[in-house]
Amino acid sequence: MIVDNIENAQSYYCLGEKFQKGFEFLKNTDLLNLENGKYEIDGDNIFVSVQDYNTKPESEGKFEAHKQYADIQFIIKGEEKLGYTNIKNCKPTTFYDDKNDIVFLDGKGDFIKAVEGTFLIFMPQDAHMPCISLDTQQYVKKAVVKVKLS
Repeated sequence: MIVDNIENAQSYYCLGEKFQKGFEFLKNTDLLNLENGKYEIDGDNIFVSVQDYNTKPESEGKFEAHKQYADIQFIIKGEEKLGYTNIKNCKPTTFYDDKNDIVFLDGKGDFIKAVEGTFLIFMPQDAHMPCISLDTQQYVKKAVVKVKLS
């Protein structure tokens, strides 16, 4: 897992051209005024999902992980807490959904606060629990860039 501010995104261009394109989309798009939905950057190789929601208590959260894609989760507005742990510390609670590239897991992990302008990169070994309230429920707008790894 990587956590940083979008101002430092170019430091991660070394992860490859797909990551660079994803970061450039985040930096050069008026995300605050972009409607919720899926936007293709490079077909199914790189796309972004823009979403908004109210954060939820940790007790309602679930760890998730992906096999085919890395996530770049970018906080556009608001703040939330995200859980993370190595996938080896978790047990699946669902079968892996190949179509949606997701498996839900049960496990213990650490949490980090993410504020506006923060991005987090989750690789396949990084189980993560997004959308968690810090102290009280609040509104969050987020962009999740999906970067195909193969």
